Amino acid sequence: MNILMIGSGGREHALIKKLLESPKCTKLYCAPGNGGISKDAEIVNISVMDKEKMVEFAKENAIDLVFVAPDDPLADGMVDAFEEAGIRAFGPNKKAAVIEASKVFSKDLMKKYNIPTASYETFDNSKDAVEFIEKNNTYPIVVKADGLALGKGVIIAKDFEEAREAVTSIMEDKKFGESGNHIVVEEFLTGPEVSVLAFTDGKCVKPMVSSKDHKRAYDNDEGLNTGGMGTVSPNPYYTEKIAKVCMDTIFAPTINAMNKEGRPFKGCLYFGLMITPSGPKVIEYNARFGDPEAQVVLPRLDTDLVDICEAVIDEKLSDLEIKWKDGAAACVVIASGGYPVAYEKGKEISGLDENGQLDGVIVYHAGTKLENGKFLTNGGRVLGVTSVAENLDKALEKAYNAVSKIKFDDMHFRTDIGRTK
Repeated sequence: MNILMIGSGGREHALIKKLLESPKCTKLYCAPGNGGISKDAEIVNISVMDKEKMVEFAKENAIDLVFVAPDDPLADGMVDAFEEAGIRAFGPNKKAAVIEASKVFSKDLMKKYNIPTASYETFDNSKDAVEFIEKNNTYPIVVKADGLALGKGVIIAKDFEEAREAVTSIMEDKKFGESGNHIVVEEFLTGPEVSVLAFTDGKCVKPMVSSKDHKRAYDNDEGLNTGGMGTVSPNPYYTEKIAKVCMDTIFAPTINAMNKEGRPFKGCLYFGLMITPSGPKVIEYNARFGDPEAQVVLPRLDTDLVDICEAVIDEKLSDLEIKWKDGAAACVVIASGGYPVAYEKGKEISGLDENGQLDGVIVYHAGTKLENGKFLTNGGRVLGVTSVAENLDKALEKAYNAVSKIKFDDMHFRTDIGRTK
């Protein structure tokens, strides 16, 4: 099979490495890819949002399967464009991808179908939002931009001043552009966070192994929220008992709810959960693999990913047994100093071999470019260093040992991945 991966980050590199394990995969392209991905796939210089050029490329190169990985092209109908052209694509169509593209839609869906989530109100003007916050007078409180904001459209406000500032920056200053035309104001939930990705063909839902993401920039969960500074799998707080509750009250009801709304979801659905004192609740949905959750979940997958993609597209997922490796995986993200705000690019990375790898671990490239045979930094999150071992302690030890061998100017990583609540 000729396969086209759409995207350019660490998640896409993890998916590519897993697809390459399939005997069905004969040729793999990635658009637009990055420096590290270029060692595993043929790079195609097309923007992730250019539907016309993507479809044209797929036709010209006899592509059998397209994997649309990032949120923006999914929300924009990239899968629909391939389906209309008669090309098989993995990922939700535009109508289903709204579950991530609109926080207002997803919250209203949960309310309508009694799926447990934080209590909330939605607003389309800042005056009403600020009045509600002042009247509610409960802190911390969460303010979310409605649309996609690269995972950064959520502000946790500690008091009224911070909350008012959050509303103003999102709705009036348009910090996240059009994504801030509507907002969700919701209660702040407490408890351990769990990420659960699930394969679904719109009828059957098969959760993957659990993971835990560390979102804050610095140790002890301090600093700004980032796209994720590291992950572990399995999540120590996600027990078999909680998994059953989640299936009965969240996973299956969400798939059924989307069907009832005429928006059947096919692809990978991400459940961001909080294990609260009153049970698991949904913090957010994503319409695709999480990044960097994919970097610890995919190495533990024992079933051919191409087979899973085909079963999802053909709505035959219930016929396929998905197997997972025992043990644990840990991923430490190496970022550019200053991320997630301002950072420099173009720093030379040392410690990697000519394929951008290190013995004993998998190095997923998120923000790198290749120039004159050298890997240079080209983003905020640069590398995801992942190891798999029989237990979490050993996986973390292997990952951090590898991180110590990698160097570039102003390099930043957390030293407590897998250690904090």
